[in-house]
Parts: sequence; C-alpha cells; structure tokens
Amino acid sequence: EENGHQIKKLKRDADEEDVEDQNKKSPKRKIVLLMAYSGKGYHGMQRNVGSSQFKTIEDDLVSALVHSGCIPENHGEDMKKMSFQRCARTDKGVSAAGQIVSLKVRLIDDILEKINNHLPSHIRILGLKRVTGGFNSKNKCDARTYSYMLPTFAFAHKDRDVQEEVYRLDKETLEKVNKLLACYKGTHNFHNFTSQKGPRDPSAKRYIMEMYCGEPFVRENTEFAVIKVKGQSFMMHQIRKMIGLVIAIVKGYAAESIIERSWGEEKVDVPKAPGLGLVLERVHFEKYNRRFGNDGLHEPLEWAEEEEKIAVFKEQYIYPTIINTEREEKSMVNWLNTLSIHDFNSSAVGIQTNNKNSK
Repeated sequence: EENGHQIKKLKRDADEEDVEDQNKKSPKRKIVLLMAYSGKGYHGMQRNVGSSQFKTIEDDLVSALVHSGCIPENHGEDMKKMSFQRCARTDKGVSAAGQIVSLKVRLIDDILEKINNHLPSHIRILGLKRVTGGFNSKNKCDARTYSYMLPTFAFAHKDRDVQEEVYRLDKETLEKVNKLLACYKGTHNFHNFTSQKGPRDPSAKRYIMEMYCGEPFVRENTEFAVIKVKGQSFMMHQIRKMIGLVIAIVKGYAAESIIERSWGEEKVDVPKAPGLGLVLERVHFEKYNRRFGNDGLHEPLEWAEEEEKIAVFKEQYIYPTIINTEREEKSMVNWLNTLSIHDFNSSAVGIQTNNKNSK
C-alpha cells in the first residue's frame, strides 16, 4: 500500500514538473499583437462578457488565444488576468488594418501561426512584439489614424441629377472637400460630434493633427476616395459625424459656417455618415518608442516589415467588403437621402419646439 502511494506521489510530482517545465519553456510575457480585421457582421471590437448575441472581434480573438494554448481558459473568462487592453474600441461594422492589443501570454513556438489557425480568415494577427511589463496599449498610444472610404458621388451637389456609376469627382470639388476637412485641424470642442457629452465637458475637447481626402480611384465601375484623419483620440461616432457634416456642406444642405458654430455651446444637428467605410489604419506610440524603442531590450512599435501584409489584407478583405456591401446594401445612397430631413439652420432647441408645434 505504501509502495502504491509512493508511486502515485512520484507520478503526480512528475506530472507537475512536466507542466512546470512547459511553463518554464514558455513563461508569460507582455506582448503586443498587430491585428487586421473586416468588421462586417460584428458589434465592434470590445467584448461584452455575458452578452453572447452580440458577437465582437474580441470574442473570436480570445477563443483563438485559449485554443492555441497561449492563455489558460480562465484568462479568457476574466480578461484582467492577462492584462488585456485594446488600443481602440472600433464601433459596430468598423474594420481595422492596424489595431494593437497588449496582453500577457505564454510565448509558445510558432505562436502567430497557431493563433491564426483558430481565427476566421477575415481576422489576422500580422505581427508580435515584446513590450515593457507595465505597457498598456490604450494609455501609451499618442495618436490614431483612421481612413474612411466612400463613393465620390456622396459629394455631388443635391441639385444635380447624378447617375452614381457615371459620377466623377472634379478638381474644384475635391479642393473644397479638403478645405473643409482642414477646418477640423487643431484642438476643438467636439461635443456636437458625439452623444452624451455636454459643451462644458472637458473630455469633449480633442486634438486633430491632420485630415484630408486623397485622389479618387475607380473600383467595380464606381469611383471611390479615401479620407485620412490622424488625431490624439476620438469619441464614439466622432469621425463619422465630422465626415457627415462636410458631405452635408459640399452637397449644399448646410452653410460652411456650421463648422465654426458646432464648436460653440449650442446643440447643432450633425449627421452621422455610415460606419461601413471606416477603417482603423494605424496607432502611434511615438513617446514609448523614444523611451524604450532603442534600449537594447525592446523594439520600437513600428511595423515597416508588416506593411506588405497589411496592404494585402486590405485588398483581400477590407476594400472588397466595403465595395460589395455598398453595391448590395447602398448604405451611402440611403444615408444621403436622409440629409434633407436634418435642420442645419436652427439649434436643437428650435427643432424640438418646431416638432411640438407640428404635433
């Protein structure tokens, strides 16, 4: 009996040593993952634990991390245990070409391949870097760059009868678009460009570094253009409303002065462009890179080697999804038809009074 007990104990000790050896071979380390995904069909990036009917990108990511053996199952249930942090909470339907998440994982062999094997093809991990123990991808991020791809007929004047596939953006209109987009540069009070923030809320002030629309190009017989915006941080729906307001002005629904008015305290009716064309392009860690990027232990968080993979992913999954969905669901066309019901001249108080009177 004693011998049997001894054998069991030895076996148990050996098993524990095996697990320990495995963990020693792949100890837990703080890393960042470079992610790309097509957001169609997802309710944004951030996981809602306990709400399974709204599928998010993180649901699929966490499942892949558990199944690949990078994290234990209980870390998947409680993400704080792996110090998980995403750089940006992309909204419903929004895609990303350069999302960054930070977390602690076991550095197993062929880690990227193993994670990707458990992910659907429209979500890819394109890169991995070791970071400092206290690194937090949200707090350490200095700036974020987004792009917004839209069919150029969105800029056609409301009084012109436009055939969508034939429309081509002329130079003067593109110049006007860029002049308006440049008005957003600098620090402004963007309380009118999000919900649930009052004009005196200090967090409504945001700093925009650049915003411009690139040269148009034709895909599947329709002309598209891409607007780029780089800012310190963005509030919910902010970029879509910034673009929505510029479209309303260029189409002739609103006066140019409305942008200046929107920085003020009054509530301005700002339309929100569809989410389909919005893509998180890249996130910037300039301060972190200056401090730790060349300390001999850590690499700078730059992804020059992954640029090609990012470009291929966009061509394969992000752009075709935007173009095909636009053709099938006509989200931009349907949204443009709603612009005429916005009241761009009076404040929200005036709109409410008018509504009461008409009732």
